[in-house]
Amino acid sequence: MNHDMTNSLLSPEALKKIDREVAKYPAEQRQSAVMAALAIAQDEKHWLARETIDFVAKYLGMPPIAAYEVASFYNMYDLEPVGKYKLSVCTNLPCALSGGMHAADYLKQKLGIGFNQTTADGLFTLKEGECMGACGDAPVMLVNNKRMCSFMLPEEIDKLLAECK
Repeated sequence: MNHDMTNSLLSPEALKKIDREVAKYPAEQRQSAVMAALAIAQDEKHWLARETIDFVAKYLGMPPIAAYEVASFYNMYDLEPVGKYKLSVCTNLPCALSGGMHAADYLKQKLGIGFNQTTADGLFTLKEGECMGACGDAPVMLVNNKRMCSFMLPEEIDKLLAECK
């Protein structure tokens, strides 16, 4: 694809990645790549500002509101700045019954923040996550939407936090 890069919100590398996702769909269905495109934009920008979502929508030839609906529906997209490490703790019923709430409470106490807050040093943001499909490994956490951590008892949480610092 030949795009005007002069006023691009995203780097040429990010646009190439988006183009690779777009190529997976018929030409008239470019907007089918919206989830991947938003994830690529978020990886580069660390969160999705309204202007970034608008840019992705325009790039895919879809109404901005449609891209915003996707970004606001899924909790892997961040519509406001987050810390360097976003920790999502599953609190759905199976995890809650198997220590998920204890893991969340431990993290809140350890980091001094609640859900949807970021530590003063900008290092950690704590989120409540939806089911991650690993109920047997509870309590489960996701780090930056990509790394799944299982059996997150206090000593495992301490190891993870130390590793991130």
